[in-house]
Amino acid sequence: MHARVVIRVVGVIVLVVGLAMIPSLVLAGVDRTPDFIAFLVSSALPIIIGSVVLLTTRGSIDLRARDGFAIVTFGWLAAALLGSLPLALSGVCENYVDAFFESMSGFTTTGATILVDIDSLPRGILLWRSVTQWLGGMGIVVLSVAVLPLLGIGGMQLFRAEVPGPTADRLSPRISSTAKILWGVYLGMTLIQIGLLLLGGMGWLDAVCHAFSTVSTGGFSTHNASVGYFDSLYIDIVVTVFMFLAATNFSLHYWLLHGRWRQYWRNEEFRLYAMVALAAVLVVWGEIVWGTHQPAAEALRYASFQAISILTSTGFGTADYLLWGAAVQLILYALMFVGGCAGSTTGGMKMMRVLILSKHSIRELRRQLHPQAILNVRMSGRFVPEDVILKILGFFLFYMSIYIIVAIVVALMGVDPLTAIGASVATLSNIGPGLGDVGPASNYAGLPMMAKLVLSASMLLGRLELYTVLVLLTPMFWRRT
Repeated sequence: MHARVVIRVVGVIVLVVGLAMIPSLVLAGVDRTPDFIAFLVSSALPIIIGSVVLLTTRGSIDLRARDGFAIVTFGWLAAALLGSLPLALSGVCENYVDAFFESMSGFTTTGATILVDIDSLPRGILLWRSVTQWLGGMGIVVLSVAVLPLLGIGGMQLFRAEVPGPTADRLSPRISSTAKILWGVYLGMTLIQIGLLLLGGMGWLDAVCHAFSTVSTGGFSTHNASVGYFDSLYIDIVVTVFMFLAATNFSLHYWLLHGRWRQYWRNEEFRLYAMVALAAVLVVWGEIVWGTHQPAAEALRYASFQAISILTSTGFGTADYLLWGAAVQLILYALMFVGGCAGSTTGGMKMMRVLILSKHSIRELRRQLHPQAILNVRMSGRFVPEDVILKILGFFLFYMSIYIIVAIVVALMGVDPLTAIGASVATLSNIGPGLGDVGPASNYAGLPMMAKLVLSASMLLGRLELYTVLVLLTPMFWRRT
């Protein structure tokens, strides 16, 4: 591992975090709120550290695979640690563990919160929480990849380690150009949603914060009641549509801009994603009407929002789904594991993995009848190599093992089993609200301090797709080659 290169790129990420605090610093200064000093110190520190690192680690060298893993993991930890400073120094969080949990939840786009009274928070803090999710959505590291050529460092290994999903589509021969294209699509979606929310009567801060949290599938809101605070059918529809789009492979949005809209339906993963979303909405809608006797139109509105919110790992809420009966809870619980498409900002295992695992299982079933047959797994007409299938099987095993281990560890800390199970899947899949005492009408404030640290690690593992973090825990990674 090239320590100098790792430190240099992490320094870029640290610098980005410091610069990203400036809008919140300005807002706190305009409002003359106590968090101004907290933002001043918190912003200055990473800017100074990042600048010093860049000045003292000059040189051109190519990244190796292990460098990419180290940069992504350490970069995310550095962002979460520094991003927690405004929350801790302003007194918004009672202790640094709570501040770190909230910051990690933001940068990993989880949306789990320990804050009890969000409505009373200063505007600078509200903006910063959403900024952390917006940066984390497409990835601070992908943003850094766009500027790596200026630093004399290649970025393909970094891109592979960061981009969510089993594959990383290259839309351009140069990796930096790919990162810029992805960020361009991401920024465009954000601006469009801000405009639509403003047309719906939202104030500018609410519109910006909710757009940041939607396109990143993060879920942080500026109100305790989340999106339900606005009680607007128009806003519900806008947010639902953009949650769905944000959990779609961003390369498909790029091809749409070039007039190739048929790419959506030609993509097998997107077809499965759309069908699962539609089925989830219809089933939850039917269960609500049957179980609670709500009017059909009202039930459809809430069912659509909550099903898409959970499937896309966004975690926004307009209703408390724990009041809809056991069947709905089980459906939403199952959706928590799945997530949206690879190459999007969503969490969970991703539709592509689910689809390939399903095809592999069907192939093995067919082999029982035709042992000598040559059977291949294909996705969107393309052959899926056996090594990719093995990696996905390994990922699934790790995912379920970590989910069970985290749930057991949290339960051993005195948390009831339902809450422990809900918190484990909600953090590993980067959703936010879970089950039990961490449901949509509650938060994570009442959990033990050690449980918050465990769940923070779970968020990081989920956001960086397990392997990126786990590989650093192996002795082989640290051996000199």
